[in-house]
Amino acid sequence: MQLESHTATTRAVVALAITVALAALLMWWRPSGLYPWLKAAHIIAVIAWMAGMLYLPRLFVYHCDAEPGSKQSETFKVMECRLLTVIINPAMVTTWVLGLWLAWDSGAYTTAWLQVKFVLVLAMSGLHGALSRWVRDFAADRNRHSRKFYRIINEVTAVLLIGIVVLAVVKPF
Repeated sequence: MQLESHTATTRAVVALAITVALAALLMWWRPSGLYPWLKAAHIIAVIAWMAGMLYLPRLFVYHCDAEPGSKQSETFKVMECRLLTVIINPAMVTTWVLGLWLAWDSGAYTTAWLQVKFVLVLAMSGLHGALSRWVRDFAADRNRHSRKFYRIINEVTAVLLIGIVVLAVVKPF
């Protein structure tokens, strides 16, 4: 399992490096019509990040019921690790890189709605860090939280997501 996890992590890091390098090349080259393509890529990355952020706590809810060391528990460990390293982490980095570039290129970084959205995205990133820690805790059979706790965390993710989307679409101030 350790070798398999290392291989998945290596592939995710290589894919992320290629994505960042291509994005940097495009940003440097700046062909006409680049902005909407990078905005589309940003939205795709956000969707992938949020899908993972909503699914991972649900896996934790089910993992709480599995006996430590059982086949079921070991399966959840693999699923959680892969979800985090192959989908959630690269999607978050891509979201941040493209989002910061879009904010800079459009000049929107000076607007109040984007500054509030930035704070919510920072909170989402903090939650991402907590989820990463809990993946490591489950991997070491050291889970300290209940099913109810992970259900609530799942709702926190959803509330942050709603706030971020409303700010990005409505731009209320």
